[in-house]
Amino acid sequence: MTAFALFDNIEVTDPAKLAEYSARVREVVEKHGGRYLAVGGQVDVVEGESMLTYPVLIEFPDLAAAHRWYDAPEYQELRTLRQSGSRANATFFETAPSDLLADA
Repeated sequence: MTAFALFDNIEVTDPAKLAEYSARVREVVEKHGGRYLAVGGQVDVVEGESMLTYPVLIEFPDLAAAHRWYDAPEYQELRTLRQSGSRANATFFETAPSDLLADA
């Protein structure tokens, strides 16, 4: 089942580190079957209290692929770089079977 990595970039503490991360991360994401679906943009809360600051959504073939990317040796340096240059929340989630999905 398709899985997603949702990052909410709350604060950039070192723009240079985050710029380096951004310049290098796509190749590693794609190596693990991932693709970026959304990066930033305006966020409007229409129900509840949740508020994303700067969301980044990455699609993976399945939850295992998302975890392999996140734990991959070639991502460790990048993850450390991102974490030292920003504050973020990260969540991985998997789609559930549903008649609402176009490919169900």
